[in-house]
Amino acid sequence: MADQIRSRLQFMEFDDTQRDKLRTAQPVVRKVIGSALDRFYNRAKQTPETAAFFDNQAHMDKAKAAQEKHWSHVANADFDSTYYDSARRIGATHARIGLEPRWYVGSYAIVIEELVHGVARRTPLWKRVLALFNPSAAHDTSLALIKGALLDMELSLSVYFEEASASREAAVAQLDTVLAALSEGDLTRSLTGMPDSFAGLERSYNGALGKIREMIAAVAEGTSRIDSSVQEIAQASEDLARRTESNASSLEETSAAITQMDGRLRTSAEASQSTVQRADQTIATVASGRSIADQAVGAMTRVADSTEGIDGVIEGLDKIAFQTRVLAMNAAVEAGRAGEAGRGFAVVADLVSALAMRAEEEAGQAREQLTAIQTDIGTAVDMVKRVDGALSDIAQDVDQVHELLGSMAADNTAQAGTIGEISSAVSTMDTSTQQNAAMVEQTSASARNLADEVGTLAELTKAFRLEGGKDQVPMAVAARSFPAVAGTASLRPN
Repeated sequence: MADQIRSRLQFMEFDDTQRDKLRTAQPVVRKVIGSALDRFYNRAKQTPETAAFFDNQAHMDKAKAAQEKHWSHVANADFDSTYYDSARRIGATHARIGLEPRWYVGSYAIVIEELVHGVARRTPLWKRVLALFNPSAAHDTSLALIKGALLDMELSLSVYFEEASASREAAVAQLDTVLAALSEGDLTRSLTGMPDSFAGLERSYNGALGKIREMIAAVAEGTSRIDSSVQEIAQASEDLARRTESNASSLEETSAAITQMDGRLRTSAEASQSTVQRADQTIATVASGRSIADQAVGAMTRVADSTEGIDGVIEGLDKIAFQTRVLAMNAAVEAGRAGEAGRGFAVVADLVSALAMRAEEEAGQAREQLTAIQTDIGTAVDMVKRVDGALSDIAQDVDQVHELLGSMAADNTAQAGTIGEISSAVSTMDTSTQQNAAMVEQTSASARNLADEVGTLAELTKAFRLEGGKDQVPMAVAARSFPAVAGTASLRPN
C-alpha cells in the first residue's frame, strides 16, 4: 500500500517541499471546503442524473460531512494507510452506486476551483507583494493543492475502474454460467445478485427466461394434447380405412350380382317375348281348328242320319276332349305362373299334341265305324260341337295366357332397365368408395407422420429442465403401433 502511494507521488513529482506547501494551505482548505462542497451539491441537486443518487437532503448532508473529513486528510498531506483506505472506500462507493466518472471529475473541477480561489483570496498581503518578484513561488501552494486533489481523484477513479472491472467480470462470469446451463437445456438457472449497473440485464434475462419456460411448458402441454388427438385421429382413420375397404368390396360384389341379375332379366324378357310369339301361333292354330270343326259340323250335319251308330267312338272322343280340356287348363295355370319363361306351357303343348294324335286315331276308328254305322253320325255331330266349344275355351285361355305373358315381358323389360340403372349407380358408388378408401389411407398415413413429428417435438421439449432441476415437461407419449408403420416411437421422461 505504501509502495503504491509512493510510486504515484514519484511519478507526479510530488516531493516533500510540495507536501509542506500543501500543509501550509490546510487552514485555508478547512475554511473553504464547506462552501466549495455547497456549490457542488447545489449543482448536483439541479442535475437530474446526479440528484438521483440522493434520497433526501439529509442523505446529501451526510455525504458532504464525509467528504469534508476526507479533504482534511488531503490537505494534511499525510498520504498514509488511513488516507489510502478512505480514498479507496470513496471510489468503491461510487462504483457500487454507478456514479459515472464524468460526474466525479466534474465535482473535483468545482471543488478545486473553489479551493484555488480560496487560497488566493486568503494569502496575506505581504506574500502577494513578494509574489510580484517571484511569481513561481506564489503558485507553489496552488500547484501542490491541485496535485493533491488529482492524486485523490486518481486513487478514487482507479478503485472505481477496478470495482467496475471486477463487477463486469463477475457479471460476465455469472452470465456465462447461466448461458452454459441454458445451452444444455437447463431453464432453472436465473441471474441473481448482479451489480446495480447490470440490474437491467438481470431483469431482461430473467424475464426472457421466464417467457422461455412458459413457452416450453406450453409447447410441451400442447404437444401432449396434440399427441392424444393425433393418436385418436390415426386410430379413427385406420378404422375408417378398414370399413371403407370392406364397403368397397361389398359394393363390388353387389355390382357383379346386379350385373348378373340384369343379364338374367334381359334373358327372361327375351324368353317371355318368344313365349308370346308362340302363344300367338297357338291362337292361330286354335282358330284354324275351330274353322275345321265348323266344317266338320256342316259335313256331319249332312250325314247326321248316318252317324247314329258310332256312339262308342264318340264316347271315346268325348273322353279325349275332356282330357284335352283339363290339360289345356293346366297349361293355362302353368303359363300364369310363368315359371322358367313358359317352359310348362311347352310341356302342356306337347301333351295336347299327343292327345290330338289320339283324337285322330279315334277319329279314324270313327270313320271306319261310320262306313258301317252311318246312322250313328248324329251323335258325332253333337260331339264335334262340344269340341268346338272346348276349342273356344282354349282360345280364351290362350288369349289370357298371351296377355299375361305380354305383361310379364313388359315387366321384365322395365325391370331390366331399372336394374341397369341400379347397376350403373352401384358402379359409380363403387368407384367413389375406392377413391374414398385411397383418400382415407392417405389421411391415415398423414396422421401417422404427424404422430411421429409430435413425438420428435416431445423429445426436443424434454431436453429442457424447468423448475427444481427436473424434467417438468408434461409429456408421456406411449409407444405407437400403426399397421403401416414399421417399429414404434417411445418417449420416456429422463
